[in-house]
Formats: sequence, C-alpha cells, structure tokens
Amino acid sequence: MNFPISETDLRLMLRTGEDTFTQFKTEVKNAESLAEEMVAFANGKGGYILIGIAEDAHGAGKVVGVENLKSLNNHISNTASENCIPALFPQSQTLLVDDKPVVVIYIEEGNQKPYRTKSGKYLMRAGADKRSVSQEELSRMFQASGSYHIEELAIRGAAIDTELDRIKLYEYFEAQHEGKSVSAHLEETQQHFETFLNNLGIAQKQQLNLVGLLFFGKNPQRFRPVLEVKCVSFFGNELGDTTYRSSTDIGGGLDRQFDQSLAFIMINLHKQQPQGASFNSQGMLEISKVALEEALVNALIHRDYGKTSPIRVFVFQNRVEIVSPGALPNHLTVEQIKNGNAVPRNPILLSYATKLLPYRGLGSGISRILKEHPATEFVNDAEGQQFKVVMQRP
Repeated sequence: MNFPISETDLRLMLRTGEDTFTQFKTEVKNAESLAEEMVAFANGKGGYILIGIAEDAHGAGKVVGVENLKSLNNHISNTASENCIPALFPQSQTLLVDDKPVVVIYIEEGNQKPYRTKSGKYLMRAGADKRSVSQEELSRMFQASGSYHIEELAIRGAAIDTELDRIKLYEYFEAQHEGKSVSAHLEETQQHFETFLNNLGIAQKQQLNLVGLLFFGKNPQRFRPVLEVKCVSFFGNELGDTTYRSSTDIGGGLDRQFDQSLAFIMINLHKQQPQGASFNSQGMLEISKVALEEALVNALIHRDYGKTSPIRVFVFQNRVEIVSPGALPNHLTVEQIKNGNAVPRNPILLSYATKLLPYRGLGSGISRILKEHPATEFVNDAEGQQFKVVMQRP
C-alpha cells in the first residue's frame, strides 16, 4: 500500500484489523509510547499507525476520531525527532471518516537501523504487537548500517530526473575540471549518467542523497522542510521576547542558506566609524565578517542532519547566537575543537563544502573565530543536543 492512502484503503485496514504493518490508537498523549510504535515499525518493514481508531470485540477498527489536530501533529513531529534515536521522518495525513478526523502516520522501513527510543528500547513488529530486538538481530542491524552516514542515504522521492539542478551541477563540474563538460566526461569514461552521480557521492541509484539534495537539488525543503535557517532579530536580549525587529526563514541549498543568513546578520548589525577616521570613511561591522562566515558555515556543515530541527540565528541587542542541531560528536569537547581537533560528522558534505562554500576544512575555523572576534563563547549542549556560538556585540 502506498502513501498517502485513500478512505477506501483505510476502511479495508479497519476491517482486517491490526497486523505487522498496522497499529490502531484511540489517542497518543505519551511520547515514549508513541516512540515505541514508531521505532518498532522502522526496525521492521515499516507500517501505519492509525490514530482515532478503537478496536471492537472482533478485532476490527472502529472510528472514534481525534481532537486538536494541530497539537497532535506537533506531538508526532516532536516524538519522532526527540524520542526516536536516530530521528525518524514520519509522514502523516488526516482523513475524514464518518465525519470524524483520523490521523494516519506512515513510518518507512529505516535506513539507519537499529532504532531505539530515548529510554533505550530496541523494538520491532511481531504480528499485531511488538517485541524487543534480540542481541543477534541488533548485531546484524549495526553491521548492516555501520558503513553508512546519513548524508549518503537516498532521499525518498527526490528522483534524479525531476529534482536535480543540472545547470548547477554542470557548472560545478566544469569549474573543478578545467572546463571539461559532463557530456565529454561521460563519453570519455563510457559511464551512464546515474553511475556518474553515484560515483560523485550525490545520489543512490535513481535518487539524490542528502548531499546531492543540499548542493544540487532544485528544492531541498520539499523533502526536508526543517533543513533551513530560521533568523530573528530581537529588540531586546531575551529569546522569550514577544516583539522582534525582523524575521525570516531561509531555505534552498546550502550556498543560498549561507549567503542569505550572513546578509540577515549583517543588515541587523551596526557599522561603526573607526576612531579618528573621517566622516566619509566606511564603517566597520561591529562583529568581524570573517568570524560570522566561519560560524555560519560550521553550523551548516557540521550540524546533525538526523535531527529534525532547523539552524537558528538570533540577533539580540547584546549578542548574536548561531544554534546548530546536534552536540559535538564522538565525545569531542569545546577545548579540543579550540585546539583544532575535529571529527567530521558529514565527510562527503564537507568535501563539497570546501569547493562551494568559504570553508577550507583544516580544523582552524574555531581558532579563526576567536582571533577575529575574541568575545565569542562556544556552548556544547549535550543534553539538549545542540551546539551554540555566542558572539557578544560591543
């Protein structure tokens, strides 16, 4: 069965009852309980969670409907992001059945098995119920997924034929190969175009992967809406302030996100006249542009793309904050990255960033930020799973 489903499909599922691919829920208020169902499907072959459905005496589904759809959808998204590890990307739809809303959650078979809940439970479907994953199964799942990074995984629906920005790719390839065209390269190497993209590390078979989507996709947010930068300039110094000076959400590829985010920060900072300079002299940006560039590009490249959260940029009256999803990987500390230590979380994405963004990949970015703007603090929030760069404004 495909997704989204029709009302006819739903009624058939209700008649046949719960099975390996279908779970009924009258309501979902407990995040851990919902995460257990999501993880069980992701560790299996995928399936559907139908919310607003009770089970009758014969095991068939009975429509009871749900309340507060907005709150429920937020709960689903937050649970998939915060209570499932690695994060899941469920799809959901609402169907009106007998004048009652029913929410259908579709969980694909996971590409990053094994999945677990925040409390550490590894589960999978077993008939109409779920069970703990055995040690042997766990070992097999870890072995199967050990050679993959999330950036390599194919993006469902991001077909090469429709979603690849060929002009952008061709311009990139020619710039990197002294003007040689893609067509000339394909003729010379006798490669199919699909094989060429797979060898570049930007596709898996007929679909773009995360790297391909973020650097050469036509509309990355169509498939990963949260992979954007949310920017807000506040009048005051508190995140909870109810008024702001300006706000924007920046999507597109990583190059556009970088350019537009930098522009947003710069337009909301002051340019100060250098001491002793003439009135007609150019003002100096109150925070070094070099430091801002380094902080932004690090957030875009090193963020945890398994977390369904955007990068956030806040311009307060006394500081600028750049908040990236994901704490430092592999037990890295702030002191270690200040000394140039680095463990690339997204190595393929990083390799493209050195050619398409102002990024050198030498592990010197943090040192450069501190040299250009010493009044900078780095906060590794392991519990909240985020990394924050805080730059004080003079």
